[in-house]
Amino acid sequence: MHHLALFVVLIVLAAGPAPAQQADIRIAVPSELVDSGLMQYILPRFSLKTAIRVEAGKDGALQIVTEPPGTPVFSRGGTNYYLRAAQGDKAARFRDWLTGPIGRRTVEAFVPAEGGQGFTMAPPEKPETDAPDFVGDAARGHALAREHCGRCHVVDEANRMRGIGSTPSFAVLRALPGWVVRFESFYARNPHGAYTVIEGVTPSFDITSPPPIARLELTLDDLDDIMAYAATVPPADLGAPIQYQ
Repeated sequence: MHHLALFVVLIVLAAGPAPAQQADIRIAVPSELVDSGLMQYILPRFSLKTAIRVEAGKDGALQIVTEPPGTPVFSRGGTNYYLRAAQGDKAARFRDWLTGPIGRRTVEAFVPAEGGQGFTMAPPEKPETDAPDFVGDAARGHALAREHCGRCHVVDEANRMRGIGSTPSFAVLRALPGWVVRFESFYARNPHGAYTVIEGVTPSFDITSPPPIARLELTLDDLDDIMAYAATVPPADLGAPIQYQ
């Protein structure tokens, strides 16, 4: 019996410690966020929800910075923090979680270990009702949007019965803060990344994808045209923001 126990111990020692799991995405953050304990608080909660491992440090594909550009995420002591997200579904999911109701409540629930000031929601972005000027051809963009985007989104009144009910229309997207970034980076947002190819920007289409996945191929000029059309779409009236208790 003693020999069996010794044999088991020797096997465990020979195997050594289990290798640490590699992070799915890395995020570069200012040292004060690490020192405050905020990242150690919110990242495990995101991972528990999504099974995506995130590691904070001095470098990474994602960045939290104190100067624009970027998506406002939280504030502390007069300093605003912005998230600069990389391409990819996992990075997009972290951005959407952090800027959504659950992520915001998680940030606001954090109490610094040193007892200092906590973090609050970042000042909301102002709705971009005055669309910037785009170099694209809006008429051509309208046709492209109907052809490609219209299979899921309601693009205009003519195809209002053809969109998927759970997919926001162009008018709703147009009313959201940061709509320009949403349109410009749509190909990196789930589920578009699975079937969208932007010439010279994204990888080639995965030919092993299931047959029902229809490929969507666009050029940067096509995207400029769609952006020019989107800028002409009147924003939907979304009413007052939802108040969370």
